[in-house]
Amino acid sequence: MSLKRFQGLGVAMVTPFDERGRIDEAALRRHVDFLIEGGAHVLVPCGTTGESATMSGDEQRRVVAVTVEQAAGRVPVMAGAGANATAEAVARTRAVVEAGADAVLTVSPYYNKPTHTGLLAHYRAVAEAAERPVFIYNVPGRTGSNVRPETVLELAGEPHIAGVKEASGDLGQVMTLLRERPDGFLVLSGEDDLTLPMIAAGADGVISVVGNEVPHAMARMCEAALAGDFGCAREIHYRLLALMRANFVQTNPIPVKAALRIMGRMEAHYRLPLTPLDPAFEPVLRDALAAAGVDLP
Repeated sequence: MSLKRFQGLGVAMVTPFDERGRIDEAALRRHVDFLIEGGAHVLVPCGTTGESATMSGDEQRRVVAVTVEQAAGRVPVMAGAGANATAEAVARTRAVVEAGADAVLTVSPYYNKPTHTGLLAHYRAVAEAAERPVFIYNVPGRTGSNVRPETVLELAGEPHIAGVKEASGDLGQVMTLLRERPDGFLVLSGEDDLTLPMIAAGADGVISVVGNEVPHAMARMCEAALAGDFGCAREIHYRLLALMRANFVQTNPIPVKAALRIMGRMEAHYRLPLTPLDPAFEPVLRDALAAAGVDLP
């Protein structure tokens, strides 16, 4: 599979749960269809937005299997499979590959703050287990440590390591990666509101939260920016900006699940320690959805 298939809009999918906290497979299948029909280029289940930190290995494998089955080859599936213990990350990587994932997104180990040498060893072990394209996920605000450009660039020459989801918020760091990366190594935005400037600097797309709510608009923005039509991309960016920000009025994915409930797409159930949206923020979400052009029931 060409790595170009992972460019554009990747959606960091929410995981629908029922009122007892079980995976709602029917809602998950409907969401897969909604995203694909809306123009998403890549589906990314079991990441941060999918509440993967609360899932067992079996649940994670099942979510990926259902996503792959429902996608039915229409778009590639890049499955989240990270853990802070390398052995667990390797086990989860093997499980999602067996479930049919086309690629693996693996977060840098959180809490234990590995060194440059430790990160190299961790990602090499995951890549060897995957035998699929592996994307590094750098999100220092969640993990407590930053995967520096020198680490990413050293890993970029490794077999199967195909790109990075960059959510450091540091555009200087991103530009270092874009300037120094080898041909074919993908750099994807991990923050919706930085997608347009990152693509303008040479990045390849985004793994997006707002794509859950407005896949068509976000896909079109990415397509326009990648084609150099920055007038069109800029108009969409500013139309979606309030919603991009509203999705983080509380911890992700609390707001985006609430927004999907407001839209009538699914119920908003969470697993502890995440709790429902503070009602004070619901008007903010409703206004942002309206500004983005969403017709609310």
